[in-house]
Amino acid sequence: MSEPELSTAWSRANGLRLPVVNAPMGGVAGGRLAAAVTRAGGLGMIGMGSAGSVAALERELPHLDGVPGSFGIGLVDWVIRAEAGLLPAAIAARPTLISVSFGTDLSWVRAVHEAGIRAATQVYSIEDAHRAQDAGVDVLVARGLEGGGHGAVEVPTLSLLQAVVAEVPVPVLAAGGIATSQDIAVALAAGASGVWLGTRLAACTESMLSETDRRALLAAKSQDTVVTRVFDVAMGLPWPAQFPARVLRNAFTDRWSGLGDKLPEAARAALHAARLADDPDIVPIDAGTGVGAVTEVRPVAQVLTDLCSGAANLL
Repeated sequence: MSEPELSTAWSRANGLRLPVVNAPMGGVAGGRLAAAVTRAGGLGMIGMGSAGSVAALERELPHLDGVPGSFGIGLVDWVIRAEAGLLPAAIAARPTLISVSFGTDLSWVRAVHEAGIRAATQVYSIEDAHRAQDAGVDVLVARGLEGGGHGAVEVPTLSLLQAVVAEVPVPVLAAGGIATSQDIAVALAAGASGVWLGTRLAACTESMLSETDRRALLAAKSQDTVVTRVFDVAMGLPWPAQFPARVLRNAFTDRWSGLGDKLPEAARAALHAARLADDPDIVPIDAGTGVGAVTEVRPVAQVLTDLCSGAANLL
C-alpha cells in the first residue's frame, strides 16, 4: 500500500511523514508501540503513567534503538514530583519531545528546553493554553472530553480545538475521540497541526495491553464508556479531582461509581484481586468515545496508513 500524502506545516518542520502522535498511554504505549508509530511516519511516544518510574522507562527505551526518526516521552506531573529521577532520566534519553500534563507548575519546561528538547502539554481551556504559551511550551495538545483515560471533561474536542487555535499562535494537536479518517480530516481542517491518537492504537499488536483487555476494546461500542474516579480512589492514586478517567463501563463502575472518596474496603480488595487476575469486568480499561472504531487487532503501520490515506482523500 502506498504511503498516504498527509502532512501539515508542523509535521514537515519536525521531519514527520504523518501528522500523528500516539498518546503516551500509561501501561499501553511502551517502546514497541512508540517504535511502530515512528517507523510508520508519526511521532512515537513512550507513556509513563501512574506507575511511571526510572526503571520502567529504562525497560522501554531499548525498543527505540536503531529506529530512524523521532520519538517522545510522556510524563504525568504528580508522578515526576514523586519520582524525582524520572524527568532527568527522560531528558537523558534525548527524545525529540517531552510531554508533561495534569499539573499547573510548568517549571519543567525550562529543563527540557535547556537540553534542546521540545515541550508539550495537554490543555483543556483557553486559560490553560495561554499559561502554556507563556511558559514556552512548543506544542499544545487540546484534549476534549471524548478522550480516554484521565483528563478534564468540560469541553468537546472540536470546540476546544477551534478555540485554542484561534487564541494561541502555537501548534495545536487535537486529542479526544479521534478514531476515524473523518475525525482526522475534520481536526486538520479546523486548524490542528496534527492529531494525538490513543484508543485507536491501544488495540494494535505492538501495544502493552493484555489480550483480555484487547478483547474488551474490540467488543465495546462508543456508548460503552463512563467517566469516573472510582479506580483512582480504590487504588489510592493521587490524581487531581478535575481529571477523572474515561474507561470502559464494567461491573465495578456500575456498582461503585458515585461514592466519591467513601469507597468501602471490600471494593478496594475486590479491585486488587481482579487486577491480579486481569478480570475485565472489574479492572480499569481506558477508552475514549471512539472505541467503537476499534474492530480488529492490527499492526500500527496498517492502522495509520488506512486512517491517513482516508483523511487525505477527504481533504
